Amino acid sequence: MTHYGYSANKEELLARLRRIEGQVRGLQRMVEADTYCIDILTQISAATKALQAVAVGLLESHLAHCVAEAVAKGGEEANAKVKEASDAIARLVRA
Repeated sequence: MTHYGYSANKEELLARLRRIEGQVRGLQRMVEADTYCIDILTQISAATKALQAVAVGLLESHLAHCVAEAVAKGGEEANAKVKEASDAIARLVRA
């Protein structure tokens, strides 16, 4: 079984994702209940920030584990992992 950088904190990560899932379900209920637009937008912002926090944590783990391991080995795999991480950062910045 492959272990990734987040493996040590997997349960914590899953708990955070479950809370975000609950936030999104709450958003659905807000729309169904015809809640005021700004209140919904405020909750969307909170859910977005929560997802961004998860993404940053995963990125930190990826850099510390997967990228660092590949760089220590060197070669093309190292270059590919650095490029992969750079692309992921670019996607996060654009989001």
